[in-house]
Amino acid sequence: MKRALSLLGYSIVGLTSVALGGCGQSGDAAPEATEVPKDFASSGPSAKAVESQFGTPVKDRVATIGLLNKRNNLTQDLVMKTGESRRVGNVIIKLANCERTLPWENPPEVGAFVQVFVEERASVQEKLAWHKVFSGWLFKDSPSLNTVEHPVYDVWVKDCAMKFPGEEEDPAAYASSSSAAKASGKASTAPAVAPAPSASPSAAPSPAPAAVPAE
Repeated sequence: MKRALSLLGYSIVGLTSVALGGCGQSGDAAPEATEVPKDFASSGPSAKAVESQFGTPVKDRVATIGLLNKRNNLTQDLVMKTGESRRVGNVIIKLANCERTLPWENPPEVGAFVQVFVEERASVQEKLAWHKVFSGWLFKDSPSLNTVEHPVYDVWVKDCAMKFPGEEEDPAAYASSSSAAKASGKASTAPAVAPAPSASPSAAPSPAPAAVPAE
């Protein structure tokens, strides 16, 4: 009797382990690892974007954000619309806005306001929780102004897709016209110096008295 009960207990344990193993291999668990939690998806970026009178409206701009996982040295590009949140593993990136300098401004610069959240433990005793590790502007050509300081992840801005009025024809039209105006201003001073050579030939008639001996 005891032997029968023990065999029954082993069979129940075996069936339980198989059931748990089957749940662990369910195909529904994998997509959840890349979905943005409802708290993040329902609420937009905490930083409110400020509209500019020039260029594409903020809601229509698209930024390309680079993400590096230092553990496996994998890099990927995230193409995001303003106000969008994207989750990759245990990191969430939220894009509030992206900007780039006007076509006639130098030096050119591209920036994006992003927020980075990482699901991690603050200590060994605590549970996994989402922590904000960065919130601010990142600049493509001036990365030292602001950096994402995290031991595992690195985030940077690569591009901001937006246009300014008249940029379709010639983005540097204003710059070229202004430089041409400056060049014409310098050229206008040249004629003031030009009369000097013309005055020297006028002194040439002085040999005319030499023709007096011909009388």
